[in-house]
Amino acid sequence: MSTPLSIGLIGQKFMGRAHSNAWNQAPRFFDLPRQPHLELVSALDQRELKTFAKRWGWSRFTGDWRDIAEDESIELVDIGTPNDLHAEQAIAMLEAGKHVACEKPLAGTLEDARAMRVVAKKRKRQKTFVWFNYRRCAAVALAQQLVAAGKIGVLQHVRASYLQDWGGPDVPLLWRFQEKHAGSGAHGDLNAHIVDMARFISGDEVKEVNGAVAKTFVKERKRLDGKGLGRSTVDDAVLFLTTFKSGAIGSFEASRVAHGNQNKNTIELNGTLGSLKFDFEDMNLLWFYDARDDPKTRGWRRIMCTAAEHHPYVANWWPDAHVLGYEHGFVNMAADICKVLGGKKPEVALPDFEDAYQTQRVLEAALLAAKERCAIPMSQVR
Repeated sequence: MSTPLSIGLIGQKFMGRAHSNAWNQAPRFFDLPRQPHLELVSALDQRELKTFAKRWGWSRFTGDWRDIAEDESIELVDIGTPNDLHAEQAIAMLEAGKHVACEKPLAGTLEDARAMRVVAKKRKRQKTFVWFNYRRCAAVALAQQLVAAGKIGVLQHVRASYLQDWGGPDVPLLWRFQEKHAGSGAHGDLNAHIVDMARFISGDEVKEVNGAVAKTFVKERKRLDGKGLGRSTVDDAVLFLTTFKSGAIGSFEASRVAHGNQNKNTIELNGTLGSLKFDFEDMNLLWFYDARDDPKTRGWRRIMCTAAEHHPYVANWWPDAHVLGYEHGFVNMAADICKVLGGKKPEVALPDFEDAYQTQRVLEAALLAAKERCAIPMSQVR
């Protein structure tokens, strides 16, 4: 029998639930070389922690995340806390000899992300992972395969947007609206995903951020303690333009105040031979346009990415067109992590701290471009 993979989790809110579900479901649907064991969870809210641990199958719980670092039985630590906590927690776990899976963005600041990257490079025995879960959608993974196979030819354009509408003036001053905790607003929360998707699908890297604009529309929000209003110190929307190393150009847009868009994560790639486009609100579909088709019948081809024999991950789930949902991206990633830590190859490439640091550099360059109102070469962002 394989050795169980003992896991510690930090955080019990949205991502804590998503990750716990993923670890529970992965061995039920995938043949894994390591079986995840949910050993110890830590969180600040002691009122909810016991209930959370019982509901999601964690053997033990603690109010101090440092207990996980000191527990020699734990091999992998999963970090699902606010962005400003990632560096301290991840570095502590790496130095304690643990593998680390960290939520995105890698950190709230480039400085913190750099520190995490440096330690990860030194701890060569430890593996690092970052939860860019949209790579694990079958349609996104298929898009990457098609680009790598030359199906759209030489890349010319990337246009990506991630639009949500939950961040209006009635939403209180959560940690996501405070720079000291989040680092940035819609930018780090949403642009991080689409920058990673663009880099992953295209296999290309950003050479320069040509210009950017960041805007805070809701400048004050109700404080959670009920004591009046507090200042929102992050962006509500950020748009920026890029040039890639290949010569392709790109546009990226993130907003949390775009009415009518609940989770509209979209990306389109145009090449010399064709195009691909994806919209997470219809996540099982990939659209492909082949410019070499007969002009009489040429048009966008709708690909339902649920064919077990042809599309990534699908063989582990349901019959054709029995569609997958948001949680399956996390389950697919948990399965790939277990494969890697069991000496097997992941089905789709897993981002590590180095990979996520490159995305963080692009995010930083965009903020600098917005602040300075000028182009920022990536060579200036280290």
